[in-house]
Amino acid sequence: MRTILYILQKEFIQISRNRLMVGVLFIMPFFQLIILGYAASFEVKNLNVYIIDMDKSSFSRDLISKFSASPYFNIKNSSDNHQKGFEDLEKGVADLVMEIPNNFEKDLVNGQKTNVYLSIDAVNGVKAGLGNAYANMIVKDFSSDIITKKTGQTISLPIGITWSNWYNNLMVYSTFMVPGILVLLVTMVAVFLTAINIVREKEIGTIEQLNVTPIKKHQFIIGKLFPFLLIAFFELSIGLVIAKLVFNLHYEGSLILVYSFTLVYLFAVLGIGLFISTITYTQQQAMFIAWFMFVIFILMSGLFTPIESMPVWAQRLTWFNPIKYFIEFMRMVLLKGSTFPDVKNHFIIIAIYGVVLNTLAVWNYRKVSE
Repeated sequence: MRTILYILQKEFIQISRNRLMVGVLFIMPFFQLIILGYAASFEVKNLNVYIIDMDKSSFSRDLISKFSASPYFNIKNSSDNHQKGFEDLEKGVADLVMEIPNNFEKDLVNGQKTNVYLSIDAVNGVKAGLGNAYANMIVKDFSSDIITKKTGQTISLPIGITWSNWYNNLMVYSTFMVPGILVLLVTMVAVFLTAINIVREKEIGTIEQLNVTPIKKHQFIIGKLFPFLLIAFFELSIGLVIAKLVFNLHYEGSLILVYSFTLVYLFAVLGIGLFISTITYTQQQAMFIAWFMFVIFILMSGLFTPIESMPVWAQRLTWFNPIKYFIEFMRMVLLKGSTFPDVKNHFIIIAIYGVVLNTLAVWNYRKVSE
């Protein structure tokens, strides 16, 4: 035990002397949390609309005013020139071109059908899909207003639909994103810095000096991994405080359960960092492999895109993604208030993941003195 404490002391001294690492560990993650908490959003607002109004009637002006009043659209330009509108669409100046045809008001007054033409820049599929949905809602709302004015009766659907938003009543996107971003910050510390720290000993040649000492393999590994486990816990704690104070995140579940799962999760991802360090010889190699794995894990974690929308083969690949389970766990516990029986499978899967990875990493690690 005393040997491990000496190694821990050495590691903390080494970390404190490296100003760059101190910045990476204690400053950058919290800036990332604050910035990404606000910036990482798939909400689509301020779409630029080019209006081609061929009717110039009170009805067409009412429809245009509905678009201008919406927070999702900005009226960028307007004219009677089709070519100019589509040029703006091609240049990216406009995201959507709306054309109101001749006799728009006349047809509506006479009870006839008329069309409103929408042309949308679909280079960004998500943006185009949401823009189309928003525009259709506005046009439908305008149509119901016209019918109400003509008949004096409010249109009601034969089937009434009511809904309520659970776990995120105000539909605040940061409430959905922040728990997942916390997972990324904890994972980055555990994987990247663990891998780099051990490989650094190889690069500067001190690993050979340690190998000829009486230090046992398990003492060396524990001494190398434990500091980053403590640092990851510290960053999670500060992150939870920031989420509460800055993003007004209400914790519905048990924080004790969160820390318990984090301990199991860190056991698993520290094993990833350890394994990377056993198969690389330079910090550049370790960074490259860690970043390659990290990007795949993030994109297939369900943080930005739903796993259910992925192909079946991709969904099965996510079974081996530890970040996916931690993000699901954080959202279930912090937002839904889930208890241990609800997340016990997450505990079991990550525990198995950790045992397998650490066993493989320790077996792959070779100490010259043994």
